[in-house]
Amino acid sequence: MIELIDVTKYYPSELGKQYVFESLNFSIPTDRNIALLGKNGAGKSTLFRLLAASEFPNSGKIISEKTISWPVALSTGIHQAMTGRENTRFIGRINGVSDLDEYERRVKAFSELGAKYDLPVRTYSSGMKPRLAFACSVALDFDVYLIDEVTSVGDAGFKKKARRALYDRSEMSSVIMVSHQTSELKLFCDSAIVLDKGQLVYYDDLSEAIERYEML
Repeated sequence: MIELIDVTKYYPSELGKQYVFESLNFSIPTDRNIALLGKNGAGKSTLFRLLAASEFPNSGKIISEKTISWPVALSTGIHQAMTGRENTRFIGRINGVSDLDEYERRVKAFSELGAKYDLPVRTYSSGMKPRLAFACSVALDFDVYLIDEVTSVGDAGFKKKARRALYDRSEMSSVIMVSHQTSELKLFCDSAIVLDKGQLVYYDDLSEAIERYEML
């Protein structure tokens, strides 16, 4: 389980604190593949960042014994001034990879960056950055993968490869996935969480959750 305990998250603005979550308590199963559904602006990306600990609640805490990836396809954890190779080795080191050379080889091959792998990430196109982030993530062993629109990245060939890798991971680990394509959610997920007005509702039945989401 991933336990959210009295989690409050807000962002300051000229109009005062803009709350995304307020005193939220919720348990996320980690033995299912879960679609995260919600309208634009509902807080899906914020929730992902909180789960990945790339941002922290203003109050409350998130507890889990599971290892959780960063939000793949948002390029979180990728440093703009570093090259693709430097990012790979840095990510490998902080995640305890024993064979950095092999990890680097796998990431370079999967990301299909070619010579640009040794250029700073700030020179990459908008499609290249999430390819690097995805490759760095799937080359690591996490208990839970946070996937945000990852199958929209790259050309048709890369999309197919990303789907295959993600499907393989979903067979061994859990995924929590955001996608606007219902067909993709049905391919990877078997249950769902609907996010609306700062509240989370878990549905054991994916079809029921999609029906509820489409009514929002």
